[in-house]
Amino acid sequence: MDENETEIAELARTILETLLELMGITASVNSVPGALVESQEGIPSSITLNVEGDDLGILIGRRGQTLSCLQYLVRIIVGHQERVWLPIVIDVESYKQRRCNALQAMAWRIAEQVKQGRESFALEPMPAFDRRIIHIALADHPDVTTESSGEGEARRVVIVPKGLPSD
Repeated sequence: MDENETEIAELARTILETLLELMGITASVNSVPGALVESQEGIPSSITLNVEGDDLGILIGRRGQTLSCLQYLVRIIVGHQERVWLPIVIDVESYKQRRCNALQAMAWRIAEQVKQGRESFALEPMPAFDRRIIHIALADHPDVTTESSGEGEARRVVIVPKGLPSD
């Protein structure tokens, strides 16, 4: 991270701590080096903040929706104050990291099934962050490719064997 990113990370941490305090939640916020999901070169690195404390399930919410909303609020406030956009990822007790690892493992497992059966497989609808993890996990897979289908909350990843026409 360069000096500007470090300043933005510190601002994001301060904003998140303030929001948590206003919500009446006692927790600590730490910067995590590196991106949660490694991506292609040339894409700006992300700022990852991990919230730690007791009984923080309320911050995650159902299927991570509360966490996504909190992350969105912090991004909007930082963007408004700094007039710059830098990806900010907020994690709670490493929930997103565990979810990322589980999604990558699932993607590879299903990719092997698709490879063997030579038939496309549509995953359940999922948020954009989760879809991105699947796409990145299988980007270099020699036998399958991925595409998104559907709209809004019903958007899902379809894993397709290479060489088959997509639907």
